[in-house]
Amino acid sequence: MRLNLLLAGAAIAVIATTPARSAPDPAQESQLRGHVTFLADDALRGREAGTPDYDVAAAYVAAQMLAIGLEPAGADGNWYQPVPLVTASAAAEPEMTLTRGGTATPLAFGTDFTLRAVAGPERVQVSAPVVFAGYGISDPAIGRDDYAGLDVRGKIVAILYSGPKGLNSEISAHLGSRADRAVTAGRKGAAGILYLMTSQIEGAYPFDQMKRAWQSRAMAWANADGTPRDLGAPALGVVSFAGADKLFGAKRWAAIRAADDAGKPLPHRGPLDAAIATDQRFTVERTTSPNVVGRIPGSDPSLAAEAVVLTAHLDHVGTRATGEGDRISNGAMDNAIGIAAMLEVARTLRASPTPPRRSILVVAVTAEEKGLIGSDYFARFPTIARDRIVANVNLDMPILTYRFQDLVAYGADRSSIGAAVDRAARAGGFALVPDPDPGQASFVRTDHYSFVRQGVPSVSLEPGPGGAGQAATKLFLDEHYHQVSDDMKQPFDWTAASAFVRVNADIALDLANGDARPTWKKGDYFGLLYGGPGAK
Repeated sequence: MRLNLLLAGAAIAVIATTPARSAPDPAQESQLRGHVTFLADDALRGREAGTPDYDVAAAYVAAQMLAIGLEPAGADGNWYQPVPLVTASAAAEPEMTLTRGGTATPLAFGTDFTLRAVAGPERVQVSAPVVFAGYGISDPAIGRDDYAGLDVRGKIVAILYSGPKGLNSEISAHLGSRADRAVTAGRKGAAGILYLMTSQIEGAYPFDQMKRAWQSRAMAWANADGTPRDLGAPALGVVSFAGADKLFGAKRWAAIRAADDAGKPLPHRGPLDAAIATDQRFTVERTTSPNVVGRIPGSDPSLAAEAVVLTAHLDHVGTRATGEGDRISNGAMDNAIGIAAMLEVARTLRASPTPPRRSILVVAVTAEEKGLIGSDYFARFPTIARDRIVANVNLDMPILTYRFQDLVAYGADRSSIGAAVDRAARAGGFALVPDPDPGQASFVRTDHYSFVRQGVPSVSLEPGPGGAGQAATKLFLDEHYHQVSDDMKQPFDWTAASAFVRVNADIALDLANGDARPTWKKGDYFGLLYGGPGAK
């Protein structure tokens, strides 16, 4: 009953008037709290993409867009863009055997290796020699090819899970993308990939935590014929430090790990005197999950066909399969607050006395937690002409439990968006600071990266480390991230949330009103890599 009442209330929300910039905005703070309260309710069971629980959340967002005064901008003139999905989950514990010198040794699941499933076939059987290919990177732009001189056709490639040190943090995060490296390995003819744990990954996502999630559903968007998009060489597993000792031999593995820790060239690249055989079975299903798309029409006839896209991910990780007590991961901070903030940005822009010159697309994307799937699908197949998208502003898991003093703006300094971000931050009284924790690879773990990959200048903001920020961020990541405790018991600071809304609204309005569309900085790595405007 509570759920029905909340849905009914969503359709009659009152549009707030635009507040004075420096004044508290109790009405907006109340709206923010209401959105998060609904989306993080136990009744939605963690909003996992592809479930009826997510669909209820999508209906709520569509109702809010209607109440704010947006136009439907999904497929066929409605609020939704259906994303066809292929899902896969492990049907049983996988088996893996290491053979060296004619001696076969079973590797222990959960100790020597674990599984990070990908959406692929129902059964993966591979038996092949292993080749160590360093980080598994092949990138002419930086003059690096870890496959140089290696023949990996029909073989299993073992690569370090993290990317190399010593590069720009955003480029390093991009080069460390498992998805991209799997595609590279597939193009080289590899039969499969083993990812080797590193100290960097152990610090961000420990093996013990990873192995507890081995039955999580993997997803990919599907092609028109229902097959998953090209995911490259199949991911066969993640090898622990103990497993790598067995695969390489303790002495060789110690040298590789020490070199990685020190940021030095990796030794022992090439064929190993070992082979791996594995048999893995998956339960594969097909479903759909919608992106929700609304539009604020532009007011300038010469620019209205262009659009600035606002994004935030609506999904979370659902429920734990086992365990006692509370098993619902509500996702209040991740990312109910991001959706709430995006809706209030849209409300602010819609209520502005001067409408934006360009149109604004407001997109709640699905399946971010499964690998930026909903945003990737929208960026590749947008509901308007793709060349009409001029910029993306993304709102993902802002930790809003404190009065932030500064902001981290991922990607802002790579394009002319940076100037708009700087103006908005200054107007709000906030400094812009560099990424305080590059090891988290946040640049490639947020939905703006999907637009970067399509050549669109993009930015994703989060509150920074100043003041109480460093401690608040560490507390959330250590104790609440993807946990059942990420719920309305979190000590949200709704005034800080309202300030976050205002900064993002200012950025979006600045980009929508500029005479020229945003461009990449000349020579920028990502602008050149993905053919973005202005990069050459």
